[in-house]
Amino acid sequence: MPALLDLLTEEFQSGEALARLLGVSRAAVHKEAHRLLEEGYPLEVGRKGYRVRPGTPLPHLFHPQGRFGRPYRYLGRVGSTQDALKAWAEEGAPEGALVLSEVQERGRGRRGRPWQSRPGDSLTFSLLLRPSLPLAALGLLPLLSGLALWEAVGVGGLKWPNDLLAPDGRKLAGVLLEAKVEGEEVAYALLGVGVNVAWAPEGAAPLLEFGAFSRRGILEAFLLRLEALFPLLEDPPSFLARYREASYTLGRRVRVETPKGPVEGVAEEVLPDGSLVVGGVRVAAGEVALLPIIE
Repeated sequence: MPALLDLLTEEFQSGEALARLLGVSRAAVHKEAHRLLEEGYPLEVGRKGYRVRPGTPLPHLFHPQGRFGRPYRYLGRVGSTQDALKAWAEEGAPEGALVLSEVQERGRGRRGRPWQSRPGDSLTFSLLLRPSLPLAALGLLPLLSGLALWEAVGVGGLKWPNDLLAPDGRKLAGVLLEAKVEGEEVAYALLGVGVNVAWAPEGAAPLLEFGAFSRRGILEAFLLRLEALFPLLEDPPSFLARYREASYTLGRRVRVETPKGPVEGVAEEVLPDGSLVVGGVRVAAGEVALLPIIE
């Protein structure tokens, strides 16, 4: 028997019609809908009936155009999509496997910072990659992901190493890369992405301020752009030339806080391993605590 979530669309359906399809009472439909709401799924329940909020990436409404995004697990409430995907990867999930959740109780960004999101208004997901890459090229993956996101939404610019910023400098999205390394090879990489679509925490910005965006549309466009850009990891000069076009950091005076102390100067270039040269000093992405733009 299908579950209620499998039958919902962006159009309202009556409780009577859903009850008939499910072979249950209207009261049972109502009870299940409220259970799903408590789990974080963005349902709309009212006099018109039941539906999911437009743009919700339910499995039967989500249609990735390439390899990335297959197979797909859509979850309501979870600790973090990174942890859920890691467990799936250890079970043998293929490259392209995707985990998306509406609520992350322990969502995190770089350096363990919490990532705030809101069901139905934010996009939080993790993608499994099994790249045949040398370790030195692993640092380019977050930058490549940022570029794919920038090309997918067409708004703002990229703050090295992992943020998409609005034209006024507020944060629109962030990227987190975690990898399992065995010897000199990358066993797999977990690419976590958080996007502020219709809501943003204080100091950040939602994409809807800058145009009409659908969460499902952003996800499908990002996966397609990432797959198209992926071959550039084997051609760092071509990738970096493309990345420079989207950068809000290069050519600006910045201050980087590292474990060895602050480094201040003009952001001159990104190297083939993903590190940044600031005032003649090479700074690895993993060393950065924060990168405020000074001017």
